[in-house]
Amino acid sequence: MKKAQSDTLGFAPQKDIVYNKLLPYADRLDAESNAILSKIKGNLSRAVQLREIWPGVLFWTRKLSTYMRLYGRKFSKEDHVLFIKLLYELVTISELEISMMQGLARLLINLLKKRELLSREDLELPWRPLYELHDRILFSKTEHLGLNWFPNSPRPRSSSKLIILKLVQRCSVESVLKTLVKSCRPYFSESATQEMLDEWRPLLCPFDVTMQRAISYFELFLPTTLPPEQHHMGFKLWFDEMISLWVSVQNLPSWEVHLVSLFARLANDNIGYIDWDPYIPKIFTRILRSLNLPVGTSQMMVPRYVTNAYDIGHVVLWVSSLLGGPSKQTQAQLSGLFNSITSFFHPSNHGRWLMKLMKLLQRLPASVVRRLHRERYRKPTWLTPIPESHKLTEEDITNFVESMMQPVLLAMFSKTGSLDAAQALQNLALMRPELVIPPVLEKTYPALETLTEPHQLTATLSCMIGVARSLVSGGQRFPEGPTHMLPLLMRALPGVDPNDFSKCMITFQFIATFVTLVPLVDCSSALHERTDLTEVEREMCSASAEFEDFVLQFMDRCFALIDSSTLEQTREETETEKMTHLESLVELGLSSTFSTILTQCSLDIFKVALVKVFNFATTNIFETRVAGRMVSDMCRAASKCNPAESLKMFVPHCCNAINQIAVNEEVLNEEELDKELLWNLQLLSEVSRVDGDKILPYRSDLVQILQLTLHLKCKQGYTLACNLLHHILRSTVLIYPTEYCSMPGGFHQPISDYLPIKDWGRPGDLWNLDIRWHVPSVEETSFAFYLLDLILQPELQRLQRFAQGEQDMSRDDVLQSLTIVQHCLLGAGTLMPPLKGEPIPELVQSMVNLDETILYTGIEYDASRENYRDAVCSVMRLLLQYILEHSEDDTKSLFSIIKIISDLLHFKGSHKHEFDSRWKSFNLVKKSMENRLHGRKQHIRALLIDRVMLQHELRKLTVEGCQYRSIHQELMRDLLRLSTSTYSQVRSRAQNVLFTALGTYNFCCRDLIPHVLKFLNPDNSSVTQQQFKGALYCLLGNHSGVCLANLHDWECITLTWPAIVRSGLSTAMSLEKPSIVRLFDDLADKIHRQYETIGMDFSIPAECCAVAKQIMITGNPLPEEPVPSEEETAEGVKRQELKNSESVQKYKHLIGDLLDYLSNRNMPWKFEHISIGFLSLLLRDDHELPPPAVMFFVKSLNHDSLYVRKVAISAVAGILKQIKRPHKKVPVDPSELCKHHTFVFSCVFVYKHDCLCLVLILDLKNLDLSLLGGVKELSGKVAGDRADNQWLQYNSSSLPRTQQDWDQCVFVEKTHWGYHSWPRKLMMYAPLEEQPKQNLSRDEMTEREQIIFDHFSDPVFINQFIEFLSLEDRKGKDKFSPRRFCLFKGLFRNFSDAFLPVLQPHMERLVADCHESKQRCVAEIISGLIRGCKHWSYSKVENLWELLCPLLRIALSNITIETYADWGTCIATACESRDPRKLYWLFELLMESPVNGEGGSFVDACRLYVLQGGLAQQEWRVPELLHRLLQYLEPKLTQVYKNVRERIGSVLTYIFMIDVNLPFTQPTTSPRISDFTERILLQLKPLNEGDEEIQNHVIEENEVGGVQDERTQAIKLLKTVLKWLIASAGRSFSTAVPEQLRLLPLLFKIAPVENDDSYDELKRDAKTCLSLMSQGLLYPEQIPMVLRALQEIAGSSSWHARYTVLTYLQIMVFYNLFTFMSDQKAVNDVRSLVIQLLEDEQLEVREMAATTLSGFLQCNFLSMDAPMQAHFEALCKTSLPKKRKRELGSIVDTIPSADLVRRHAGVLGLSACILSSPYDVPTWMPQLLMDLSAHLNDTQPIEMTVKKTLSNFRRTHHDNWQQHKQQFTDDQLLVLTDLLVSPCYYA
Repeated sequence: MKKAQSDTLGFAPQKDIVYNKLLPYADRLDAESNAILSKIKGNLSRAVQLREIWPGVLFWTRKLSTYMRLYGRKFSKEDHVLFIKLLYELVTISELEISMMQGLARLLINLLKKRELLSREDLELPWRPLYELHDRILFSKTEHLGLNWFPNSPRPRSSSKLIILKLVQRCSVESVLKTLVKSCRPYFSESATQEMLDEWRPLLCPFDVTMQRAISYFELFLPTTLPPEQHHMGFKLWFDEMISLWVSVQNLPSWEVHLVSLFARLANDNIGYIDWDPYIPKIFTRILRSLNLPVGTSQMMVPRYVTNAYDIGHVVLWVSSLLGGPSKQTQAQLSGLFNSITSFFHPSNHGRWLMKLMKLLQRLPASVVRRLHRERYRKPTWLTPIPESHKLTEEDITNFVESMMQPVLLAMFSKTGSLDAAQALQNLALMRPELVIPPVLEKTYPALETLTEPHQLTATLSCMIGVARSLVSGGQRFPEGPTHMLPLLMRALPGVDPNDFSKCMITFQFIATFVTLVPLVDCSSALHERTDLTEVEREMCSASAEFEDFVLQFMDRCFALIDSSTLEQTREETETEKMTHLESLVELGLSSTFSTILTQCSLDIFKVALVKVFNFATTNIFETRVAGRMVSDMCRAASKCNPAESLKMFVPHCCNAINQIAVNEEVLNEEELDKELLWNLQLLSEVSRVDGDKILPYRSDLVQILQLTLHLKCKQGYTLACNLLHHILRSTVLIYPTEYCSMPGGFHQPISDYLPIKDWGRPGDLWNLDIRWHVPSVEETSFAFYLLDLILQPELQRLQRFAQGEQDMSRDDVLQSLTIVQHCLLGAGTLMPPLKGEPIPELVQSMVNLDETILYTGIEYDASRENYRDAVCSVMRLLLQYILEHSEDDTKSLFSIIKIISDLLHFKGSHKHEFDSRWKSFNLVKKSMENRLHGRKQHIRALLIDRVMLQHELRKLTVEGCQYRSIHQELMRDLLRLSTSTYSQVRSRAQNVLFTALGTYNFCCRDLIPHVLKFLNPDNSSVTQQQFKGALYCLLGNHSGVCLANLHDWECITLTWPAIVRSGLSTAMSLEKPSIVRLFDDLADKIHRQYETIGMDFSIPAECCAVAKQIMITGNPLPEEPVPSEEETAEGVKRQELKNSESVQKYKHLIGDLLDYLSNRNMPWKFEHISIGFLSLLLRDDHELPPPAVMFFVKSLNHDSLYVRKVAISAVAGILKQIKRPHKKVPVDPSELCKHHTFVFSCVFVYKHDCLCLVLILDLKNLDLSLLGGVKELSGKVAGDRADNQWLQYNSSSLPRTQQDWDQCVFVEKTHWGYHSWPRKLMMYAPLEEQPKQNLSRDEMTEREQIIFDHFSDPVFINQFIEFLSLEDRKGKDKFSPRRFCLFKGLFRNFSDAFLPVLQPHMERLVADCHESKQRCVAEIISGLIRGCKHWSYSKVENLWELLCPLLRIALSNITIETYADWGTCIATACESRDPRKLYWLFELLMESPVNGEGGSFVDACRLYVLQGGLAQQEWRVPELLHRLLQYLEPKLTQVYKNVRERIGSVLTYIFMIDVNLPFTQPTTSPRISDFTERILLQLKPLNEGDEEIQNHVIEENEVGGVQDERTQAIKLLKTVLKWLIASAGRSFSTAVPEQLRLLPLLFKIAPVENDDSYDELKRDAKTCLSLMSQGLLYPEQIPMVLRALQEIAGSSSWHARYTVLTYLQIMVFYNLFTFMSDQKAVNDVRSLVIQLLEDEQLEVREMAATTLSGFLQCNFLSMDAPMQAHFEALCKTSLPKKRKRELGSIVDTIPSADLVRRHAGVLGLSACILSSPYDVPTWMPQLLMDLSAHLNDTQPIEMTVKKTLSNFRRTHHDNWQQHKQQFTDDQLLVLTDLLVSPCYYA
């Protein structure tokens, strides 16, 4: 096959679409594809060499992607590689417009998609250009300033509805880029890994946002598919570092998700080459935590866990890659995982976690099937194969399927629907049908019997549909499968129920699915003839006798359904007569199921069915809307399956009936026709939809009927006749398959030769599909033309005479004629060649040919006959003119004409929307029935035939890039005329057709735009309001098509934007009409949303041209186009340069136009705003804004309108960025810097030890070594505080306090440099003298700078400006504005301190004013100042701080509840990415006693907040400040005020944030938690000693003088410590477990037991704190410590503490489940702890212990083994002391005796076991229930426990009691029934 093809093609194709070979005209396709391919190669390569990116390159790359849609990858390997290389070069051109980049990237992704086609030897791609592209777009430096508009980046003006859209589209650029990197990744060179690590490792600073960036780069770029011999250059370079990072991070930072994705991919690509065993418990523990399941009673969720949870897709991939292998550990853990979460799947449980669980369930089996397919069935490719030792064995598969069955069976009835479970079952059944199908059947049979639970029925049926194929095909694993088929079908019949819609639909689907797989042939005779049958086959044969019965019963059911849905029954008289949505769905289900059944029938069964349906249809008369449609559908199905037999019955009957009624002349003119006539016409029109050659014998009858009925007066009548005409024409002229049977040739051979039961569930054979095509014969085409001549010709002549005014016609007659014309077009459109006309020249200039591609679709046009398409076209244009002039209100005719024009333009035999929905449904069916395990297109035959047919339709519909000819131009002008006509419905329909056409023809928009804009021109006074609106709608476009107002091209925009703004002066424009106002809003909004910065530089670099030359000369087919000559190339370069300069000209021109209109006094405000919006979009980072526009924006800063001011602020900030003078950077080698600074340190340290009273706890040994060794020893990977980054840190003794120090000091602005490792070359700013000059005089400035300088030096302008800035916008909603900050930052950066003198008085005035808006304004100015002074000289900076410090002091003392957030943002913004040594004035100012009590607690809290904002930005570089702050705060921890405590808690979190426990990281020099905890514990000692309850201490006013005792102090301290623990729960990276454990006993002591909100703050906090701590992730080595602490507390005297130990334990064990389970000692310790507490003297503790035990049993953490059971039974038998008689008055003995406690413990133990399996009855349960019942009459509290247990048992087992009953013996049942219904149950 391949060989023959490569001979005809001249090359071996990479991978073409196989379905093309099955088309009826397949022999012509090789020549066609070669011609197209050579054209593409020639023209694409010429376009690149001629430097013509638009239209040339884009036009031909689009053609290439269409080529791939039609033929797949049908080119040679050399071509494939060259195409990829060329596109790679094009995509990574740095100046390329983003929208072009996206289009090219999508094609490149498509070329790279099937990675098995090209190995690493064939192709190598560099990674760096992709990284630069990615960085430039996703981390754009200028986007936030509005200098770069990416597709759908966040825009200033937009409503919330659009935000959602935007997210979707914004992601589109991102996702295209990501997919592109994914596709290129396998081809990165082997050295790439090391290069990437060197590039991104320096960014790994866990406190910084760069961490997220670095890890996401690693996730995206690191290649994981290197061959094993290169692993040392691949993942082995980073695996240990990354996995240990992952293992040590405890609090789920946002980047952990990326790591998981990277590991999942690594595991999947290298199964068998990495030993994951040590990490498996950790992996599963984290997966379980990530599901966020609720545990225990009072649980707080840490919010970050919810948002940053793992993506289920990654989890599933990782788990399925870990399965198998020698150790089998993964499967054990996976079974554990499912055991522990099974009960969450039960339908009675519901929560936000459910979706995740269902996704896990659905995707895991699919992923395992994919892996099995890869191991066993996939053709081997160049990718690394899985080693034999790690392939999944049969045992592995069985274990996997078994572990999943229980949750899946529970999930079948889930509240989210049964779809996920059905998909899971489908995949599981592929692997192990014998384990999967029987339990599903067990649930299905009872569900089919019950009438009361329809939900159960739909769920089980949809699951059965999933496993249908595995069931029917049987196979060695499940041979008895097929025997279930008939019983299931027969029992499903009652589901066809007119009263329950969903049941009806699922039943149809169920029957259709099964019938498609099985030929319905009665094989029972084979029992006597054949002797070679197996037992199962004999059973199948005898059962197949029931098929006929099944078909007939099914038909009866359908007839009943139809009878109950006639119009008379379901509607009132007045309602609509159309079908409702539900009815149309039922109709579809019914007809497709019935046609499937008849397709699969043997001839005998078919004949019986035919007679039955014929009798039903002809003995009744149906109305034609609902029931009639259903019946005629059934008849159509019959006639399609066997045309000869059916037509013989139907046609004569219908023709007779019609003729008999229509004998009377007057019938023809009746308005309301006889029902019988209508019904027979409908029936006839449907049964005629069969193969054309079968209709020919009846042609004379049919033509006679047509002539009789086409001119009926009644609309319903002639519409049905038109349908008949349409169907007859279609069936004679189209190409289509005539049968869809599941075996080629049908089932008509005798049973003795061919036994159909052998073919049950057989897939179609792609190579012997044997499709029967209907290809129109000569006779059929001539019949079609005869019909057209007979029927269409006279109609056209009538209409023409009418349009020329020679003949009168009523409106109804016109409409009737148009309907006939339209149906002729629809029927015979395939026969008519496309419209003719001259191509329109000069729309665009191109040096490459831009021809359309013509595809052959099996029709040879007959040139000798009249082309009716042209004829219809000319008559329609005449008629349209006539109607618009004489009777524009005849909208029905206009609708019809619009429809006809649309078909004239586009219709070649099928409609796009029909094709799309068929493609969708094809994919759905394929998904529900495919076999993912074996792959290789093993679909059923009908599906494969459908796919081939879709391929044929696709070829018919491919119309991209059609040439724009004169006839199209004329029709589009007509459509435009209709789009601007009087009636809105006509306009809107015409506009939709127009938009479709605009997207079809090349460059036609340019031709049409001027005509649309005419209507908006204010000079054109004859425009009506309707035309004006129509034109605006034409510009707006619809949601999917082109938007004329915003084509990404300078020529179009320079026309449309000014026109939109100018239309404000038009007479037709009225702002009183809300519809017009809304239109302008939508238009402006759409332009803002869709605008992307349009390119100005269209150059193509030389590398591309080299690759393009290659394409010209390599591989077959060779292009015919000549290689461009020197002159042509030179001309191309010249044109491209011209295009660049023209773009700049047009850009300037457009801005000029907009400014002109803005200066017009009469322009309404709305249009002023629109115009300013447009101008703001035109800011760019590669071309400065022209000075007049700069002038305009600066002036607009003081405009009256708030909107204008906002836009201007953003714009001026952007302009300042444009005119910023670039600062020179030089590469520096970091190791040189370190040497330069090393000497400074040794002194520093000594200094610190001597003078500062801070005793820094430094490990001296480490220190000295690192100092002596210089930098050499640190070349090993160590992050954190090292000698070589010590000089970066803030050190108050060596701050640059003089000009000289300042100049020598090397400032590193970005916080992350140096923390992890140094980059090879660090880019630093060059010394001051090499930088641009500061403080230019006005003459030295450029024109743009002068404009800004003049305005901002003008006190009047500034007064007004500040006045506006300090106004309130929306009360209470305003926040610190980043835009204004950018504006001020830009001013001070570009003009240094020139404007300070003018601004200073304003700042002083504003700071003193406490108003919210004034404070916000000054905060924005100050943060801009601090960030803008980055490059000022020392003297200026010093002066600046002299001014700022007093201001900030005043501000901080005036801080209010409204402004503290703004000041926090101000300081945080000011400190962001700045070297702390540059800001030492600020830090020293903020550190001046923040908590001094002046101004009350609120000011203290605010000051801390502001300080925290600044320090947090500095992260690890200010250890000295952190130490000073901690030292300052420690004595103040006993604060009285709650708000200060909370703030201190948060500050402490940040102080200790740097103390992380990460791998390869030095211990920090910042404060450490362990030292702090030591000191705290000393102070808390008084609380630990006493036993009395710790009460919250409330301060009394008069107590201020007296010294408070230690205990009170300790309580206050504890409150603050709790705040700190709560604050740090979700923020830090690692939890300080050992330190927290020492605080545990105290917390247990305080935490309340009951859930009561009235508790004081202390108790509530303690409770919260415990809840958060118990959810923490533990390292294996921490578990013994925690258990020891808990055991100690469990011995405490307070029962509250003992009770809380249990709740803590529940959550802790569940959240660390697999880590615990991998440590046997820990499991035993937990168990003994729970059992010990079961015997506690306090009742509440015992009950909680039982609950805990039952939970542990339920999640399989502990198992119910014999010793445990024996222990409980022994305890139960403890005998109680006899009750003594008491005198009535005596005090009742309240303390329970020890015996009673033990006996109760035993009962509780048994009760826990019973409650631990709420949804099933394990083997041990009946005996335990019996044991328990013996205690029903014991003393309280035992009796109560027993009652509760029994009632709970009853409640949870009630649903499936029928099944559970079988586990008990009869005697046990008696006892149990007695117990459950006995009076005690109600007692």
